[in-house]
Amino acid sequence: MSKNVSEVLGASMSKVREMVDANTVVGTPIDTANGVTLIPISRISFAMASGGADLAAKNNAPSGTFSGGAGCGVKITPVAFVVIQGDRVRMLPITEPASSTSERIVEQIPDLVDKITGLISSKKEDISDI
Repeated sequence: MSKNVSEVLGASMSKVREMVDANTVVGTPIDTANGVTLIPISRISFAMASGGADLAAKNNAPSGTFSGGAGCGVKITPVAFVVIQGDRVRMLPITEPASSTSERIVEQIPDLVDKITGLISSKKEDISDI
């Protein structure tokens, strides 16, 4: 019976491997007309269950009679894009809308840091021009 269960599990895992590979997690880069490259990033979750029974022991069936099955569920969720523009690389997360003020503040931190960095850089350039 263990050989039959292994065969059922092996066939199921083979089908999962066909559907999910590294290209599913880190997608194919997308080049836009204005020189920006987007690389989609996804999260993959899956669950698997299987079972079987040796019918010969229960129903006086011929030896080696096995009945079994397996099922699998796969969920692919997009989570972010890697945005490449010239020398600049950013992660653009895809998230559900913030449900609280603290979550909104945390979401805004990367943009705030970018704006402050840009402001400081422009001030340094202005001072060096003098």
